[in-house]
Amino acid sequence: MIRQITPPGRRRCSYFPGLTDLLRFAARLRLTITGPSDTFLPGVRALAKESSVDNQEITIKGDPTSNPATCRFTVDRSVYPGGSAYFGSRESAALSPLALKVFEIPEVENILIVENMITVTKSGLEPWPVIGKRIGAKVREHIATGKPAVTEEYARSLPPEQEIRKKIQHLLDREINPAVGMHGGWVELIDVKKNAVYLRLGGGCQGCGAADATLRQGIEKSIRETIPEVGEILDTTDHAAGRNPYYQPRR
Repeated sequence: MIRQITPPGRRRCSYFPGLTDLLRFAARLRLTITGPSDTFLPGVRALAKESSVDNQEITIKGDPTSNPATCRFTVDRSVYPGGSAYFGSRESAALSPLALKVFEIPEVENILIVENMITVTKSGLEPWPVIGKRIGAKVREHIATGKPAVTEEYARSLPPEQEIRKKIQHLLDREINPAVGMHGGWVELIDVKKNAVYLRLGGGCQGCGAADATLRQGIEKSIRETIPEVGEILDTTDHAAGRNPYYQPRR
């Protein structure tokens, strides 16, 4: 999904569909994914950790996103340093030992690997506390092998930045912006670094939490269908922290 952080002082849209349920879900899910003997305590972060084969503790924290089918898992160490890789299916993950391991879980639909974060979208009705423990176990299994999360061959197979930029701009001009413009909004391509894409959203849709969530999901789907090699997609409009060098506070 498109990563976005609400800047300090900005209130989320109060009429976001299911917001109350989502917040309750967040309270249950914001925890540390630990070993198979640990339990999920509603509203409490488990403090237990599991040791890997090299006796280094591995902590994995699960956080919900605006999409109930998607959860972001943060590992306490870098998994794919300096890179991002998206895999929409097991078949597309041949060059990622980590993604192949996580795809062993039948409910997993797609995976985004960025630095120390693994974002997973699932299908089915199995709750995240159950799926999350299984994902945590698979991530630990991979780390124990010592293999890279994503192979160097994957990076070599990526199209040049200029080619990605050209395809995305064409998509924005021909499809996305005409549709968004009907609602008074627009989407601007700010930059492409490797296969990470930086966008800026504006116009009539800006500032509405419900519209932004729907818009981002639609934009991401269109981009990934057109350029499947794209990794992380960042919205620079509100991305107030972390690795985003393009953030500018709203005026």
